[in-house]
Parts: sequence; structure tokens; C-alpha cells
Amino acid sequence: MPKLSVTVPHQLAEEEAVRRLKSESDVVRAAFGDRVSELEEAWEGNTLTFGFRAMGMRVRGQVAVSPSDVQTTAEVPLAAMMFKGAIQQQIETRLGRLLAS
Repeated sequence: MPKLSVTVPHQLAEEEAVRRLKSESDVVRAAFGDRVSELEEAWEGNTLTFGFRAMGMRVRGQVAVSPSDVQTTAEVPLAAMMFKGAIQQQIETRLGRLLAS
């Protein structure tokens, strides 16, 4: 499966970045719950492993928080690659706002 990768810098303490990401997952679930199914998420330390199905396509990935950035990687179906730029831009924008000091 093709991969997608987005890195967004931040100036927060790692714990604060993780706290914000955890609270954001509730917001995302509420906003996109009607378009996303089979949502799985598990935190281990500062890394979130996730999976979901959207428009019949399976997506899996990780969000890793480091002292200076948050890196999102995901395996997406080939059919979704035509939207790669738009997906990356949405992730960058949303994380940028979330992680702003």
C-alpha cells in the first residue's frame, strides 16, 4: 500500500502535545463519525496507532509525538492517492492549529 507522511513542528511540551491530540480525536470522531467506520486507536507512550475505513477504503497509520514535531504516517489504498495532496494539506492545517502555542 502507498504511504503518506506529514510532519508538523511544535513548541509544546510532549505531554501537552499528546493531551491535545487525545482530546482532538474525540472532536474528529464526532465530526466524521458518519463517514468513518471501524475506527481503532491505541496510544502507547507518545505514539498513536490508528485504523479506520472511509468510503470503503481501509487506512492504517501512526501519529508520533517527539519534542519538536508530530509525525503522521499512514498506509492508504492506491485509489486514494489521487487525493494525497489534499489529505496532506488537511492534516498539516489541522495539526498546525492544534499544536499552535
